[in-house]
Amino acid sequence: MTPQVDFLFDFGSPNAYYAHKVIPEIEKRTGVKFTYVPVLLGGIFKLTNNQPPAIAFGNVKNKMPYEMLESQRFVKKHKLTQFKFNPNFPVNTLALMRMAVAAQQAGTLPTYVDAVFHHMWEEPKKMDDPAVIRAALVESGLDADALIAAAQTPQVKQALMNNTEQAVERGAFGSPTFSSARRCSSARTRCRRWRRRSCGPKPPHEIPLTEGTLWVDFCAPAPLSSDRPATY
Repeated sequence: MTPQVDFLFDFGSPNAYYAHKVIPEIEKRTGVKFTYVPVLLGGIFKLTNNQPPAIAFGNVKNKMPYEMLESQRFVKKHKLTQFKFNPNFPVNTLALMRMAVAAQQAGTLPTYVDAVFHHMWEEPKKMDDPAVIRAALVESGLDADALIAAAQTPQVKQALMNNTEQAVERGAFGSPTFSSARRCSSARTRCRRWRRRSCGPKPPHEIPLTEGTLWVDFCAPAPLSSDRPATY
Protein backbone atom coordinates (compact mmCIF):
# COMPACT_ATOMS: atom_id res chain seq x y z
CA MET A 1 0.00 0.00 0.00
CA THR A 2 1.50 3.33 -1.07
CA PRO A 3 1.66 5.88 1.78
CA GLN A 4 -0.45 8.96 1.09
CA VAL A 5 0.15 12.48 2.38
CA ASP A 6 -2.09 15.52 1.90
CA PHE A 7 -0.22 18.77 1.26
CA LEU A 8 -2.38 21.71 2.34
CA PHE A 9 -0.95 24.83 0.81
CA ASP A 10 -1.42 28.52 0.15
CA PHE A 11 0.76 30.31 -2.39
CA GLY A 12 1.26 33.22 -0.01
CA SER A 13 3.59 31.23 2.24
CA PRO A 14 7.27 31.05 1.24
CA ASN A 15 7.46 27.89 3.32
CA ALA A 16 4.82 26.33 1.07
CA TYR A 17 7.08 27.11 -1.88
CA TYR A 18 10.04 25.49 -0.12
CA ALA A 19 8.02 22.36 0.60
CA HIS A 20 6.65 22.21 -2.95
CA LYS A 21 10.16 22.24 -4.37
CA VAL A 22 11.39 19.33 -2.24
CA ILE A 23 8.29 17.14 -2.53
CA PRO A 24 9.34 15.51 -5.85
CA GLU A 25 12.59 14.25 -4.33
CA ILE A 26 10.75 12.91 -1.29
CA GLU A 27 8.26 11.09 -3.51
CA LYS A 28 11.05 9.59 -5.61
CA ARG A 29 13.13 8.50 -2.64
CA THR A 30 10.39 7.18 -0.37
CA GLY A 31 7.49 6.17 -2.59
CA VAL A 32 5.17 8.47 -0.64
CA LYS A 33 2.54 10.21 -2.79
CA PHE A 34 1.46 13.77 -2.01
CA THR A 35 -2.01 15.09 -2.77
CA TYR A 36 -2.22 18.87 -3.13
CA VAL A 37 -5.14 20.49 -1.31
CA PRO A 38 -5.72 24.25 -1.78
CA VAL A 39 -6.63 26.12 1.41
CA LEU A 40 -6.87 29.79 2.34
CA LEU A 41 -4.21 30.69 4.89
CA GLY A 42 -6.01 33.87 5.90
CA GLY A 43 -9.11 31.80 6.62
CA ILE A 44 -7.12 29.35 8.73
CA PHE A 45 -5.60 32.22 10.71
CA LYS A 46 -9.05 33.68 11.33
CA LEU A 47 -10.58 30.37 12.40
CA THR A 48 -7.69 29.51 14.75
CA ASN A 49 -6.90 33.02 16.03
CA ASN A 50 -3.39 32.55 14.65
CA GLN A 51 -1.16 35.31 13.26
CA PRO A 52 1.68 35.50 10.74
CA PRO A 53 5.08 34.93 12.41
CA ALA A 54 6.20 38.50 11.71
CA ILE A 55 3.27 39.77 13.78
CA ALA A 56 3.15 37.01 16.39
CA PHE A 57 6.89 37.08 17.11
CA GLY A 58 7.92 40.49 15.78
CA ASN A 59 8.68 41.78 19.25
CA VAL A 60 10.59 38.69 20.37
CA LYS A 61 14.28 39.51 20.46
CA ASN A 62 16.34 37.33 18.08
CA LYS A 63 13.31 35.31 16.95
CA MET A 64 12.84 36.71 13.43
CA PRO A 65 16.57 36.85 12.61
CA TYR A 66 16.73 33.18 13.59
CA GLU A 67 13.74 32.41 11.36
CA MET A 68 15.52 34.15 8.49
CA LEU A 69 18.67 32.14 9.16
CA GLU A 70 16.72 28.87 9.12
CA SER A 71 15.15 29.84 5.82
CA GLN A 72 18.55 30.62 4.34
CA ARG A 73 19.86 27.27 5.53
CA PHE A 74 16.93 25.44 3.95
CA VAL A 75 17.35 27.26 0.64
CA LYS A 76 21.06 26.48 0.59
CA LYS A 77 20.60 22.85 1.65
CA HIS A 78 18.10 22.12 -1.11
CA LYS A 79 19.75 24.36 -3.72
CA LEU A 80 16.64 26.49 -4.26
CA THR A 81 18.65 28.95 -6.29
CA GLN A 82 15.62 30.42 -8.10
CA PHE A 83 13.96 31.61 -4.89
CA LYS A 84 13.47 35.36 -4.53
CA PHE A 85 11.50 36.86 -1.67
CA ASN A 86 8.44 38.64 -3.02
CA PRO A 87 8.74 42.39 -2.33
CA ASN A 88 4.93 42.60 -2.37
CA PHE A 89 4.61 40.25 0.60
CA PRO A 90 2.10 39.73 2.14
CA VAL A 91 -0.05 38.98 -0.89
CA ASN A 92 -3.82 38.47 -0.72
CA THR A 93 -4.16 34.99 -2.24
CA LEU A 94 -7.96 34.60 -2.26
CA ALA A 95 -8.23 34.76 -6.06
CA LEU A 96 -5.21 32.51 -6.55
CA MET A 97 -6.52 29.84 -4.18
CA ARG A 98 -9.98 29.88 -5.75
CA MET A 99 -8.34 29.39 -9.12
CA ALA A 100 -6.32 26.53 -7.64
CA VAL A 101 -9.60 24.79 -6.80
CA ALA A 102 -10.85 25.52 -10.32
CA ALA A 103 -7.64 24.12 -11.81
CA GLN A 104 -7.97 21.01 -9.65
CA GLN A 105 -11.50 20.46 -10.89
CA ALA A 106 -10.30 20.95 -14.48
CA GLY A 107 -7.40 18.51 -14.04
CA THR A 108 -4.68 21.13 -14.51
CA LEU A 109 -3.64 21.72 -10.90
CA PRO A 110 0.04 20.58 -11.21
CA THR A 111 0.70 22.98 -14.09
CA TYR A 112 -1.15 25.78 -12.34
CA VAL A 113 0.71 25.23 -9.06
CA ASP A 114 4.12 25.31 -10.76
CA ALA A 115 3.18 28.49 -12.61
CA VAL A 116 1.85 30.41 -9.61
CA PHE A 117 4.71 29.43 -7.30
CA HIS A 118 7.07 30.60 -10.06
CA HIS A 119 5.41 34.00 -10.37
CA MET A 120 5.14 34.35 -6.61
CA TRP A 121 8.60 33.27 -5.45
CA GLU A 122 10.93 32.98 -8.46
CA GLU A 123 9.93 35.91 -10.66
CA PRO A 124 7.95 37.68 -7.92
CA LYS A 125 4.99 39.78 -8.95
CA LYS A 126 2.07 41.49 -7.24
CA MET A 127 -0.11 38.41 -7.48
CA ASP A 128 -3.18 39.99 -5.94
CA ASP A 129 -3.57 42.41 -8.85
CA PRO A 130 -6.12 40.92 -11.31
CA ALA A 131 -4.29 42.26 -14.37
CA VAL A 132 -0.95 40.92 -13.13
CA ILE A 133 -2.48 37.54 -12.35
CA ARG A 134 -4.01 37.24 -15.82
CA ALA A 135 -0.77 38.24 -17.56
CA ALA A 136 1.25 35.76 -15.48
CA LEU A 137 -1.11 32.88 -16.26
CA VAL A 138 -1.12 33.71 -19.98
CA GLU A 139 2.68 33.85 -19.92
CA SER A 140 2.68 30.34 -18.43
CA GLY A 141 0.41 28.99 -21.15
CA LEU A 142 -2.68 28.60 -18.98
CA ASP A 143 -6.25 29.47 -19.94
CA ALA A 144 -6.38 32.51 -17.70
CA ASP A 145 -9.87 33.64 -18.65
CA ALA A 146 -11.37 30.21 -17.98
CA LEU A 147 -9.70 29.99 -14.57
CA ILE A 148 -10.72 33.52 -13.61
CA ALA A 149 -14.32 32.83 -14.59
CA ALA A 150 -14.43 29.48 -12.79
CA ALA A 151 -13.02 31.07 -9.63
CA GLN A 152 -16.12 33.25 -9.39
CA THR A 153 -18.59 30.36 -9.37
CA PRO A 154 -20.37 29.48 -6.10
CA GLN A 155 -19.19 25.88 -6.37
CA VAL A 156 -15.50 26.82 -6.42
CA LYS A 157 -15.87 29.39 -3.65
CA GLN A 158 -17.65 26.85 -1.44
CA ALA A 159 -15.05 24.16 -2.18
CA LEU A 160 -12.23 26.41 -0.98
CA MET A 161 -14.21 27.27 2.14
CA ASN A 162 -14.81 23.57 2.77
CA ASN A 163 -11.12 22.71 2.35
CA THR A 164 -10.14 25.45 4.79
CA GLU A 165 -12.75 24.61 7.42
CA GLN A 166 -12.00 20.88 7.23
CA ALA A 167 -8.30 21.59 7.66
CA VAL A 168 -8.96 23.48 10.88
CA GLU A 169 -11.37 20.81 12.12
CA ARG A 170 -8.60 18.25 11.72
CA GLY A 171 -6.01 20.35 13.52
CA ALA A 172 -4.33 22.67 11.00
CA PHE A 173 -3.32 26.17 12.08
CA GLY A 174 -1.06 27.30 9.25
CA SER A 175 0.35 26.56 5.82
CA PRO A 176 1.93 24.46 4.59
CA THR A 177 0.34 21.64 6.52
CA PHE A 178 0.78 17.92 5.89
CA SER A 179 -1.61 15.14 6.84
CA SER A 180 -0.16 11.66 7.14
CA ALA A 181 -0.97 8.35 8.75
CA ARG A 182 2.61 8.22 10.04
CA ARG A 183 4.28 10.26 12.74
CA CYS A 184 6.47 13.15 11.64
CA SER A 185 7.90 16.41 12.96
CA SER A 186 6.56 19.81 12.22
CA ALA A 187 9.00 22.57 11.35
CA ARG A 188 10.42 23.43 7.95
CA THR A 189 13.89 23.09 9.38
CA ARG A 190 13.13 19.54 10.52
CA CYS A 191 12.27 18.52 6.97
CA ARG A 192 15.29 16.25 6.76
CA ARG A 193 14.22 14.31 9.85
CA TRP A 194 10.61 14.28 8.64
CA ARG A 195 11.75 12.77 5.35
CA ARG A 196 13.59 10.02 7.19
CA ARG A 197 10.52 9.25 9.23
CA SER A 198 8.33 9.23 6.14
CA CYS A 199 10.01 6.05 5.00
CA GLY A 200 11.83 4.87 8.12
CA PRO A 201 14.55 2.23 7.96
CA LYS A 202 12.45 0.01 5.68
CA PRO A 203 11.62 0.37 1.98
CA PRO A 204 8.34 2.27 1.39
CA HIS A 205 6.37 -0.87 0.55
CA GLU A 206 7.16 -2.32 3.99
CA ILE A 207 5.89 0.68 5.97
CA PRO A 208 3.01 -0.32 8.27
CA LEU A 209 0.37 2.43 8.14
CA THR A 210 -1.41 3.24 11.36
CA GLU A 211 -4.73 4.92 11.93
CA GLY A 212 -4.87 8.59 12.76
CA THR A 213 -3.86 11.87 11.25
CA LEU A 214 -1.07 14.27 12.11
CA TRP A 215 -1.13 17.81 10.80
CA VAL A 216 2.26 19.35 10.22
CA ASP A 217 2.77 23.10 9.97
CA PHE A 218 6.13 24.06 8.48
CA CYS A 219 5.54 27.58 9.83
CA ALA A 220 5.11 26.37 13.40
CA PRO A 221 7.43 27.90 16.00
CA ALA A 222 7.99 24.51 17.60
CA PRO A 223 7.64 20.86 16.55
CA LEU A 224 4.57 18.93 17.61
CA SER A 225 6.85 16.09 18.57
CA SER A 226 10.60 15.84 18.66
CA ASP A 227 13.29 13.41 19.72
CA ARG A 228 15.60 16.26 20.69
CA PRO A 229 15.27 19.83 21.94
CA ALA A 230 14.49 22.47 19.37
CA THR A 231 15.18 26.19 19.38
CA TYR A 232 11.97 28.19 19.42
